[in-house]
Amino acid sequence: MGGPNLEVFKFAVYVFFPVVMLVHFGNPEWYANNVLPYKDRIFPPESRINTNIPSDSTTLKEELAKIRARNYERKMQREAEEAQRK
Repeated sequence: MGGPNLEVFKFAVYVFFPVVMLVHFGNPEWYANNVLPYKDRIFPPESRINTNIPSDSTTLKEELAKIRARNYERKMQREAEEAQRK
């Protein structure tokens, strides 16, 4: 088979590979350069997050009506822009 040298090499790979990955990806500079720029694309900003969730049905229906009206306005704006392009 491989012998003791192969076993020592495999053990070194099994031990040091995770350590090297932790050192590389755990570096704060790497995180700031590669993760934080995409954070804004993935998660909405704090100003857009609604933390007060309606608890009764009337306020829930009001919020849904507001959301539907906002989406309808956006749809109409998109359609108007598409009509202007043509």
